[in-house]
Amino acid sequence: MTQFARKASTGLTSDRHHPHTLSTLDFQGASSAAAAKAMKTELSKLAAQIKSEEERKFFNQEMDGFYMLFTRFMDEKAKGTKLDWDKIQSPSPEQIVPYKDLPESTSASELSKLAVLKLNGGLGTTMGCVGPKSAIEVRDGMTFLDLSVRQIEYLNKKHDVNVPFILMNSFNTDEETRRIVQKYATHNVSITTFNQSRHPRINKESLLPVPRSPGSPIEQWYPPGHGDLYEALYNSGLLDQLLGEGKEYLFVSNVDNLGATVDLNILHHMVEADSEFMMEVTDKTKADIKGGTLIDYDGHIRLLEIAQVPDEHVEDFKSIKKFKIFNTNNLWINLKAIKRVMEEESMELEIIVNNKTTESGEKVIQLETAVGAGIKHFRNAHGVNVPRTRFLPVKSTSDLFLVTSNLYSLVHGQLAVNPKRMFNTVPLVKLGDHFKKVSHFLSRFKTIPHILELDHLTVTGDVTFGANVELRGTVIIVANHGERIDIPSGAVLENKVVTGNLRILDH
Repeated sequence: MTQFARKASTGLTSDRHHPHTLSTLDFQGASSAAAAKAMKTELSKLAAQIKSEEERKFFNQEMDGFYMLFTRFMDEKAKGTKLDWDKIQSPSPEQIVPYKDLPESTSASELSKLAVLKLNGGLGTTMGCVGPKSAIEVRDGMTFLDLSVRQIEYLNKKHDVNVPFILMNSFNTDEETRRIVQKYATHNVSITTFNQSRHPRINKESLLPVPRSPGSPIEQWYPPGHGDLYEALYNSGLLDQLLGEGKEYLFVSNVDNLGATVDLNILHHMVEADSEFMMEVTDKTKADIKGGTLIDYDGHIRLLEIAQVPDEHVEDFKSIKKFKIFNTNNLWINLKAIKRVMEEESMELEIIVNNKTTESGEKVIQLETAVGAGIKHFRNAHGVNVPRTRFLPVKSTSDLFLVTSNLYSLVHGQLAVNPKRMFNTVPLVKLGDHFKKVSHFLSRFKTIPHILELDHLTVTGDVTFGANVELRGTVIIVANHGERIDIPSGAVLENKVVTGNLRILDH
């Protein structure tokens, strides 16, 4: 297992001269210029507190990236730059290729030029877990990481190749992840970890950094979204290493998407189409209305995220009629092209402003970017409309319910849909607050119900399930406040609404 630190830079402007330094930015309004100047002063004060020259260079490099985002944010704010909604069109047929139209590829020769990267910056807090989300057990005692490693190991063995496995961690997940991956030392897979940047949160009122020293508590900093991938890959030296090893293509996906496996047809299509960037999209359902989508903007393909949509158009954005597809965040990117774009310094990703309130009540701003927004910078970039099976994210225990059920089986670390499922759609599952944390979720099922014929399940309140329960059609179970429902072992519920009290007493 290798770990990458970043190449050092020399000050608050990095070795690569960013095109928009403070002096060249055309600021509209003195307040923006003043805010930028004040921010620069504060960042210099933070850097000055670091004694070690090496650490100070490393810190300055991260602050360069942050300062670039901040000045762009202030500039856009001053100019009131907004998307022109009238210019947004649905993508043309050439911009989205259906997966079914891709030629079947059995040749594994292109695999020798591939590297696989998982975005591993997230914590399992929403599911009540401590530490990296990738360490949560999801199926048959295996974690997200175990499944990913098993997939790559099988791929390498089957095709006699050496596809490297890379994890982009955040400062939240790095230490624990590096400890965990040591257990794969004997596996047939080369694992590398590297870190994305650490940016200071910004006080919403003063527009100054929240941390007062480089060692300020961890909650005063944030990882700036997965759009940081390009900068982090380039600065860490990992991009040059991969190119030096003859790698040309990078498959990127979220570590919690269990459907994101290496697909030879997509890789082959990328090579044949001479495309520098491909985004896997899939058809939108009512469960995906907030997902980013591909659009045609002034004749160019772009990613549109809900955070960029003006309030008055949010309902349009959620419409399944206008925007039929959404971004799975499974991306195929040409490594040489990343290097070219980074060296031409034209990578300007749309800024997502994330407003937060800290536990102490302080209103802060996080400036983030999305990796998929890079699509506009690459040649022959387009979407591939893939089957839903390539998008199986586990964001909640409702998702966990699906992936641990008999809807799927596990084959070499990959989830395969049970052939006995009659429909090609996934059931819609909504589990209430009593099921929100993984530990509570596990305690409420003796075994996960059989759901091959399920369309929709809603469960709210204090509900438990016995063993071998079968759910079919639409099932709604509601235990009102102060009531409890125990679904008995072996029960079959088909198109049922269950409310009130139902206690099963053990004899």
